[in-house]
Amino acid sequence: MEELLEILNDINPGIDYETETRLIDGGLLDSFSILSLIPELEDAFGIEITPMDMVPANFNSAQAIWDMILRLKEE
Repeated sequence: MEELLEILNDINPGIDYETETRLIDGGLLDSFSILSLIPELEDAFGIEITPMDMVPANFNSAQAIWDMILRLKEE
């Protein structure tokens, strides 16, 4: 999770990722941020994020992103 928080802060600093639960719904992460984030996550965690995974629920919080990463690592 620490590595995920570092990646998020590199892409879009100034957000409290540990507590924020409306990253997408609140407009804190836009489509450009998500498009920058996806290859970073794939490289860092050895996963493949498909278009099916690219739903707001998977990106609204750091915890949701982390849960998606763990699920994809198991697949």
